[in-house]
Amino acid sequence: MKKIFLLIAALVPTIALAAGPSIPLDKHRTDLRDNASLQSGAQTYMAYCMGCHSLEHGRYNRVARDLGIPEDLMMENLVFADKRIGELMTNAMRREDGQAWFGAPPPDLTLVARVRGADWLYTYLRSFYADDMRPFGYNNEVFKDVGMPHVLAELQGMQVKGTAPVAVGVDSLTGIAITEERDDVLYVAKAGTLSTAEYDRLVFDLVNFLVYMGEPIALERQRLGIWVLLFLAFFFIPVYLLNKEYWRDVK
Repeated sequence: MKKIFLLIAALVPTIALAAGPSIPLDKHRTDLRDNASLQSGAQTYMAYCMGCHSLEHGRYNRVARDLGIPEDLMMENLVFADKRIGELMTNAMRREDGQAWFGAPPPDLTLVARVRGADWLYTYLRSFYADDMRPFGYNNEVFKDVGMPHVLAELQGMQVKGTAPVAVGVDSLTGIAITEERDDVLYVAKAGTLSTAEYDRLVFDLVNFLVYMGEPIALERQRLGIWVLLFLAFFFIPVYLLNKEYWRDVK
């Protein structure tokens, strides 16, 4: 009985984490066949994320090959410092520095899309809002009191949380949107260098790239899966006939 209670106690945190955030997540329609999106996401990641978050389970040359980027362009635009094209995608940040600056070392993000899910990442990166009580001036609706600064703030602008009109429908006669005032709404109070639609697209591409990094062989696995199913379907015919022939004399 004691072992059962210990097992339940160990599972409770896991169940709590699996429940996910309390707010609804926006749908990320991942498309690993969109090379332009993946290339854009890779560019954004290298420019804004790589300084703190490594991708140490991936290699530059593998990313270049999979995303259709010539290696010379990859080296010129997406590989920094003294890295070589065949090296792992690590960065120069030391764990002790990350601990001192952010309160915890920034995690490696190679598998973050598999751990958190694409919808969670897509919503999280669009849910930062200004909060003077936080060390870096921003909080997050999905991950409350997160230690990460809003590194994309210059692109998105200053998003705040407060009362704002929200579209709740469309008038069937006039076609005009029906709005109502709601509290605790996230809205951009100070525009950034991108419009809301452009920022959402940039985040979509970034999450698309992180989904690819979590499983670079995903498309190949799906392609092989189709051939395996076709093989099993054709193989079923001789197996069925052989089985029928075997049991004919037995009966």
